[in-house]
Amino acid sequence: RMETDCNPMELPSNTGFEENSDYRDFEGTDVKDMRLEAEAVVNDVLFAVSNMFVSKTLPCAEDVAYINVETRERNRYCLELTEAGLRVVAYDFDQTDDRLQTPYHETVYSLLDSLSPAYREVFGNALLQRLEALKKESQS
Repeated sequence: RMETDCNPMELPSNTGFEENSDYRDFEGTDVKDMRLEAEAVVNDVLFAVSNMFVSKTLPCAEDVAYINVETRERNRYCLELTEAGLRVVAYDFDQTDDRLQTPYHETVYSLLDSLSPAYREVFGNALLQRLEALKKESQS
């Protein structure tokens, strides 16, 4: 179980949330949390891809959510988000292909970096602009 403002990749595997009965009694809390985690992932990188949204077709469960992404190269993917990380589960929106054995990535940044050179360029440029703005701020 995770709190919504945590990145599951940063949590050690034995955080003790399981023992906390306060979190157990809210029906549907876990499903909402994984969906919120997926929404946070989308909001983080939406500017650097053509389209990205949490799947409304595939079910969110206690331990999984699905995210559709279209890169700037116009390639479509369905991503699975679990505590293990993110991985491609299909090469189209709202699909899963059990035969695909793609590796997990700890972050959405590393996953998109491996899929989309255009993402890498846009994200890198945004980072540079932010650094330039910080530099100007500190000089004034």
